[in-house]
Amino acid sequence: MTRVLLATLGSLGDLHPYIALGKALRERGQHVRLATSVDYRARVEAAGLDFTPLAPSIAELGDPEQIARRFFGRWSGPERLIREMVMIPLRRACADLREALDGVSLAVSHPITPALPIIADSRGIPWISSVLAPSSLFSRSDPSVIPGLEWLQHLPGSGSLTQGVMLRWVRSLVRRLEQPLHALRAELGLPPCREALLMKGQFSALGTLALFDSPLAERQSDWPTDTCVCGAALHDAGDPEVPTASDDGLERFLAAGAPPVVFALGSSAVWLARDYWQHAIAACNALGIRGLLLTGMPLQQPLPANICALNYVPYSRVFSRAAAIVHQSGIGTLSSALRSGRPQLLTPAGFDQPDNAARAVRLGVGRILPFRRAHDEARLVRELRALLADRAYAKASGEVADRLRGVDGAAAAAHRIIDLMDQKDSTRKCPTSTEASHG
Repeated sequence: MTRVLLATLGSLGDLHPYIALGKALRERGQHVRLATSVDYRARVEAAGLDFTPLAPSIAELGDPEQIARRFFGRWSGPERLIREMVMIPLRRACADLREALDGVSLAVSHPITPALPIIADSRGIPWISSVLAPSSLFSRSDPSVIPGLEWLQHLPGSGSLTQGVMLRWVRSLVRRLEQPLHALRAELGLPPCREALLMKGQFSALGTLALFDSPLAERQSDWPTDTCVCGAALHDAGDPEVPTASDDGLERFLAAGAPPVVFALGSSAVWLARDYWQHAIAACNALGIRGLLLTGMPLQQPLPANICALNYVPYSRVFSRAAAIVHQSGIGTLSSALRSGRPQLLTPAGFDQPDNAARAVRLGVGRILPFRRAHDEARLVRELRALLADRAYAKASGEVADRLRGVDGAAAAAHRIIDLMDQKDSTRKCPTSTEASHG
């Protein structure tokens, strides 16, 4: 059997698409190895995939709430993430990847596994790049919302020119941060790369798997070579090491009244919640509606009869049964919400989330209330009331869900990978991407 290496780092939102892809490849007869933080071993192995560690571990970065507050900082957060997730553990990650690549026919990189393309190129192993959200394609012709600078999109005449200026500024900052990566390339005898390796330089000449849904972004002329928009790769499962609560309470709550508004913050922004859940409860009470809170951890307070709070429930079980969904706009949560056909109140906290939210709003499926303002009960009530009162949101949501019916990003990406490997087998020569993408 051919062996494929998938590599990813980050939150569960970064892990789950690659578990979904790995399962799709395995179902098609491929042997799959997934390299990621050791904290996720049980999740990877429960999915039937081979696990191999990739530094750093999540645990070594600190307490989850501390990590979230460091990385979600409006200005310093992305720099801290690059330093702590990529640069500081770089040598350990390289050692892990050298071992992980043994016997591999093709590798798939994630935007914050830049060591994988370097090690793969140095060993002559073909690799393909992947992204999870449109903002990771750094398109000038399809400007993305930059966290902390959301107001730029409202300026008259803003667009590709403004985006070009911003991308050049971001590139200069990233190039300074990623000098250890360029030094590693030189050390291994690879040619210098003119691009930032965490931006345009991350893309393979063999192609890029765009693991997001096509309604979020139209194909652009300045996207990387052979970008394949596969659709979202969804894996909707809990932690196999944590006992699953009985379904009885959830089903009783759902059957006891009108569809609730579901509140979810994913696996990262949930650590920023603090008093968010109290405001969500108060907003539901003020509007006279029912609420289902997916809190990630137990709420230490009595709940009124119109509120149900659970640590975790697969989104596929509850989103389609909601009156509306309030969520942080992580790409995985958004992809599940789009498939539900329910209107959304999007509360982005950072990273790609403001851009994801803006794209969802352009589809007409919801409204935006930035996360920092979602802690304002009056604003939350006002936005929820407007969302629930306007049937246009529900209509647009249903139309988008219809467009996504049957879309399986993991299956499409698996077919693309297998096609590439078949081409390699037929020619007995599969070029590495060094000269084409980095020359």
